[in-house]
Amino acid sequence: MWETFKTFFKIGAFTFGGGYAMIPIIETEVVDKHGWVSREDFLDLVAVAQSCPGVFAVNMSIFIGYRLKKTMGAIVATLGTALPSFIIILLIAMCFRQFKDNEIVASIFRGIRPAVVALIAVPTFNMAKAAKIGLTNCWIPIVSALLIYALGINPIYILFIAAVGGYVYGQFIEPTE
Repeated sequence: MWETFKTFFKIGAFTFGGGYAMIPIIETEVVDKHGWVSREDFLDLVAVAQSCPGVFAVNMSIFIGYRLKKTMGAIVATLGTALPSFIIILLIAMCFRQFKDNEIVASIFRGIRPAVVALIAVPTFNMAKAAKIGLTNCWIPIVSALLIYALGINPIYILFIAAVGGYVYGQFIEPTE
């Protein structure tokens, strides 16, 4: 339990940019370093965590913690993930007035933004590779992203259409190939 807490505390403490930026660190820790989940199972957990309501990193910690030690594992992993952010936000809230107009702090955040984009892009490409997204089906995530971004379509509708499409493909198209 202590190892689970330490691992998820480290993930929560050293990841900036939100849940998607955490993917490479979570993957390194739980797949590569500890071997708690296989790479294929990790990809499935990412998909489920993204489609569930709530904070992505917390969803991931719940799923992985539960897989390791059932309910207590889920609680310990979730606390490990959420506690660093809580502590940091508490400290920032206590000191916010002192540095809210500080140009150095503003510059630091301007420098972090491009790195966060890279932290999100790398796991996206890794997940695409693991999900076997190639030239024949790369249009699906591209069209989905464009529908969400350009036309403002709710991502829930995209997920629903993708689920129906996956079911139809699996039931009627794939078996004939």
